[in-house]
Amino acid sequence: MPKRPMAGLTEQTAQWSAAFGRSYTERNDLGLDSLDQRYQTQFGIDRSALNALFLESLPRDLSILEVGCNVGNQLSLLAGMGFTRLSGVDVQEYALVRARERLPGIPLVQGSALALPFPDHSFDLVFTSGVLIHIHPDHLPTALAEIYRVTQHWIWGLEYFAATHSEIPYHGQTSMLWKAPFAELYQQQFPTLTLIREKRLSYRDNPGNIDCMYLLHKPS
Repeated sequence: MPKRPMAGLTEQTAQWSAAFGRSYTERNDLGLDSLDQRYQTQFGIDRSALNALFLESLPRDLSILEVGCNVGNQLSLLAGMGFTRLSGVDVQEYALVRARERLPGIPLVQGSALALPFPDHSFDLVFTSGVLIHIHPDHLPTALAEIYRVTQHWIWGLEYFAATHSEIPYHGQTSMLWKAPFAELYQQQFPTLTLIREKRLSYRDNPGNIDCMYLLHKPS
């Protein structure tokens, strides 16, 4: 039987699920120590410490989904914090093969942020890390709505920040990366979301470039 096409395909997801995305995976298939060192070099704080700032007080039995999990680096860090109910979804099967080797026993499925293959309210917390930046502004409201739909309580993210949507060339490609105020965009689309914490991180080698980590709470 032929494989059914993945829901939520766009120009961008087609690129990420093919050779362009595979090159990204190979560049970013890091050990956790190397990942922390990259953050330390870029921002003066490692990713493990950032995660603790935002998640340390949350129960370790929360059900958590990463949208755009790639090879599972971020899920591995959460497992190291003691979170036990982790899941991931990614458009790229090549990355998922590597993630499954790294994270045996953690459910990892192929799917798009534009059509998440889960029922409503499936997870306590849903997060992205450098994923929303690669979704075309025309499609972004759909992705935000899908994340809002499948979470019960928390939306967490780390994305490139700009005060307005701004396209940036990415590895010789156009229409592949946009900076934006993502926490604000969530709240504009879903006004009942509460911003619990936000931290903007300037790059040491270029302080005009900023990433933003945010934690939003969805009312029951």
